[in-house]
Amino acid sequence: MTAPSTPNRTILITGASSGLGLGMAREFAALGRDLALCARRTDRLEALRRDLLQAHPGIRVAIRPLDVTDHAAVFETFHAFDSEMGGLDRIVVNAGIGSGRRIGTGHFAENLATAQTNFVAALAQCEAAVELFRSRNKGHLVVVSSMSALRGLPKHLTTYAATKAGLAALAEGIRAELLRTPIRITTLFPGYIHTELNAGAKRLPFAIAGDVGSRLLVKAIEREPATAHVPTWPWAYMAPVLKLLPLSLVARLA
Repeated sequence: MTAPSTPNRTILITGASSGLGLGMAREFAALGRDLALCARRTDRLEALRRDLLQAHPGIRVAIRPLDVTDHAAVFETFHAFDSEMGGLDRIVVNAGIGSGRRIGTGHFAENLATAQTNFVAALAQCEAAVELFRSRNKGHLVVVSSMSALRGLPKHLTTYAATKAGLAALAEGIRAELLRTPIRITTLFPGYIHTELNAGAKRLPFAIAGDVGSRLLVKAIEREPATAHVPTWPWAYMAPVLKLLPLSLVARLA
């Protein structure tokens, strides 16, 4: 698939104060895109905004605080950005956490928080984004899933993988709904990318640096594919294998 002839100029990114959200903001800014950035930590957003404007004085960068689990605030923030920026062309549903625990070990609160942030809050973001795009019959929705979405995983990854699988299915359903419209839907399946989210992990097979991962994610987003595995090697080739592995082998992956 070739890149769109008219690039999406104004991009909203949730969870933009750290990790892949911050990295993608830097990469889009280098491409000359205007940015609407939101996250809970406004001090980090303000510092990021200063850095981006200093490095790329020709772009616009708007920031707003947002806890994506406050669903009403999601709609309010997206609409406020849309008005402030004169329309949003692309929305990247990126905010998420990875603090799951083993099921049945007394940590329901942590697993519930993961489910609420990674899926329910993502649903609110998708609803708000598609509502805006439907109103003008154009736009590009990007959801950041994970390679863990391909199988149910054990240990601390069980809830996390389930939320990312749900998010991928949600995005595919939205894509099916909007197939015959100019609205595009992209689901990203990143492999292991070093960020604050996984800083304490001991084993991260085929992991790449955060700046490299952010650059590859943005490169994939710019193509506007239906799905993309990032980086392509080895994850695009491992995806069909992972789906066929016996569960006894899958159980050793976490």
